[in-house]
Amino acid sequence: MPVKAVREEERGRDSLTNGRAGSAVPQDLPFWAVPVEKVLTLLGSSEDGISQAEAQKRLATNRSLIGRKQSPWRMLLDQFKNPIILLLLCSAMLSFSLPGESANAWIIIFILLASGLLGFWQELSAADAVAKLLGLIETRAMVMRDGKDCEVPIDAVVPGDVIRLTAGNLIPGDCRLLTAQDLYLNEAALTGESFPAEKVNTVLEKATPLSQRINTLYLGTHVISGMGTAVVVRTARDTEFGKISERLEQKRPETGFARGLAQFGRMLVKIVSVITVVLFAVKVGWQGDPVTDSLLITLALAVGMTPQLLPAITSVVLSAGAKSMARHNVIVKQLLSIENLGGMTVLCSDKTGTLTEGEIHLHSALDPTGNPSERVTRLSYLNAFFQTGFANPVDRAILAASAMTADDARFTTNGIQKLDEIPYDFLRKRLSVRLLLDGEKLLITKGALANILEVCSTVETTEGNCCDLASLRDSIERQFTQMSNEGLRILGLAVRRDDSPHLTKANECEMTFLGFLVFTDPPKADARETLEQLKQLGVKLKIITGDNRAVAATVSQRVGITASKVITGSELRQLSDEALRHRVSEADVFAEIEPNQKEQIIRSLQRNGEVVGYIGDGINDASALHVADVGISVATAVDVAREAAQIVLLKHDLGVLVEGVREGRRTFANTLKYVYFAIAGCFGYMFSLAIASLFLPFEPLLASQILLINLLADFPAMSLATDSVDPEQVAQPRRWDTKSIFRFMLFFGFASSSFDFLTFGAILLVFGAENHDLFRTGWFVESTLTGLLILLIVRTQRPFFRSEPSTLLLMACALIAVIVVGLPYSPLASTLGFIPPSPLLLGMMLIITALYALGMETVKFFFYRHFGK
Repeated sequence: MPVKAVREEERGRDSLTNGRAGSAVPQDLPFWAVPVEKVLTLLGSSEDGISQAEAQKRLATNRSLIGRKQSPWRMLLDQFKNPIILLLLCSAMLSFSLPGESANAWIIIFILLASGLLGFWQELSAADAVAKLLGLIETRAMVMRDGKDCEVPIDAVVPGDVIRLTAGNLIPGDCRLLTAQDLYLNEAALTGESFPAEKVNTVLEKATPLSQRINTLYLGTHVISGMGTAVVVRTARDTEFGKISERLEQKRPETGFARGLAQFGRMLVKIVSVITVVLFAVKVGWQGDPVTDSLLITLALAVGMTPQLLPAITSVVLSAGAKSMARHNVIVKQLLSIENLGGMTVLCSDKTGTLTEGEIHLHSALDPTGNPSERVTRLSYLNAFFQTGFANPVDRAILAASAMTADDARFTTNGIQKLDEIPYDFLRKRLSVRLLLDGEKLLITKGALANILEVCSTVETTEGNCCDLASLRDSIERQFTQMSNEGLRILGLAVRRDDSPHLTKANECEMTFLGFLVFTDPPKADARETLEQLKQLGVKLKIITGDNRAVAATVSQRVGITASKVITGSELRQLSDEALRHRVSEADVFAEIEPNQKEQIIRSLQRNGEVVGYIGDGINDASALHVADVGISVATAVDVAREAAQIVLLKHDLGVLVEGVREGRRTFANTLKYVYFAIAGCFGYMFSLAIASLFLPFEPLLASQILLINLLADFPAMSLATDSVDPEQVAQPRRWDTKSIFRFMLFFGFASSSFDFLTFGAILLVFGAENHDLFRTGWFVESTLTGLLILLIVRTQRPFFRSEPSTLLLMACALIAVIVVGLPYSPLASTLGFIPPSPLLLGMMLIITALYALGMETVKFFFYRHFGK
């Protein structure tokens, strides 16, 4: 070896000795431009991979791309990052330095800590629940360790691992190719190139641009077709995707729920800011109150008006919904996608496995005239037996049919030698195997009938006798149409003698058509009922399939999609964007669709205002799953489809999804209940407090009392995750509507305030304004009890006594009601600024509370009557 090369290799080895020897090549080494042997040497690996023990060592130094799981301590700290919370804590610290204010400061700190710990506990529980659910659908990679194949989680792959590649696999890191056979990858996410990239094992120039590195595989890409092996060179943050992490994953469109939360937050910030700033300015500038006292009151007012526990309650409600959906075989990968699932108005789906049984059976093998053919049966079996690409239902059906007669001479493989193969891909829609059979090198090709016919020039009428394809083409196509109209799936089989030294796709030409492979996939027994349930839920189903028009139309009619309008892929290509938007709304079935057209259909539906769900499990479904409002896949799907989806079904069944839609709507409804409760109750009594503070000669509530009301009211709200939901709340899709929420806040807030003013007037009229603690005690009892009532009232659009809440919610409300009534009589009363109320005062507050229930029910009736449900 030349001295210069030796020194370069020594420098490469030296760069690996800093705690990561043998775990990565030098970061500046262009591994695509050096021989594979050198890459393996630098990685301390071989073509048989590394040992399990070595992999564990290297895993400890892997720099995760996703980042470590948030620690509980960090999660706890995040509960107190709210600027208002921090201001309150600072105010409490300041109160310690003021005479007679230390007790009030301790109360503020205690309540804030209790609120923070409650939120922390809920978020921790939610995070643990989601982590357990995601473990059920973990993506794995096939690697070689200790010279044997084994499956490991994709994030457990380390530099030096040798991975096996088949269609549908995600690439777990940046890799150098070792072997390849017709290997094609989709690198669009990295290079922007939509056409498949072919990969071959070669040595390239150092200056070769990324898009032309045909011997390199990259994290984030996936295999379309072919097979091969590769050695992992870099993982996670050391990969090309890691270097440009902002491009690692295209950001999904923000869900309607997330947008609604953001809009709701901005609306509250504006309202709270205006009220608190005006109140502080009036109290200090006009009334001359002390700055510290005024600051405490206005900050407490701001906290009281802000639903601090909304993030925690949202998390616990969504995670509870996710756990409930998991019991129905639906795994939620992204919690906020539950809202989109509940709000889904259109579901796009293939028919196979959803409307049909998903188990394809070989119905018959026919010659070009439609008669059973032993030659077609045998050659199709050999094609399926010797192909080594990705497992597919067609080949499984052929092999399963043959297994029943395995002693038949037609199905023996003795003496047959496989010479070469061209795996199936979605452009050719063919699969070819070349065999040494009976002394002849025979190329056997099967695939979609149209794609088979385009590479054929002759037709075999009887074995050994052929005629020109043109003479029988009309007859072949008539048979194809007739069988398709019966709901059968048809493939073609062709053959030719081939002695070429190396098999390429160009060899698929001048072939002889042998006949038809006829498959059946019967509709599911409950498909019609399931579609009717979706229809009742307000979800329209649109079938998107690669099958021909006749098969798609026949199956759709059998499952109850009557008078269905069918559009083919070729028709779509001729439509303008505006025309496409119109046609996709009318069509029920899209047939002969190419993979890129699925995304086009979904985007057109979205532009029409639909919330679109897409269910898919194949390689060609990945882009459609990503652009859909809610991508749905199945646990048995290929890696790339499962990773692109937000929701994974453990059972390939639309019936499972129907229950998932209902659960999504229940979860969304329970989340909105807290929002309605917060804005109706908090806005009302905080508005009352602000007005009262301006006109009363004393503070109507102390800062600690305001925070205590907020904490006591939020406690039963945490049980909303278990609350029952009225049937009408899941009957139709629902979306976040900030304008409606704002109207709700004004209606219920001002109505609630009117009862607070009634309370003020009653206390002042009967007891006078001299006893400040008596006034605060009375209003504390009334305000907290009405807060519990408003929770029960706004949780349903029915009269609250006609909608049964969950047992936990009722128990929580009852517990808080007892605490509220008993607190002024407890030893803590004086510390909190309360005095024991007289029977007259307590009776007045209970009567006002009862009137409040009647009044708010009346307001609710008129609100939903005039502004809709």
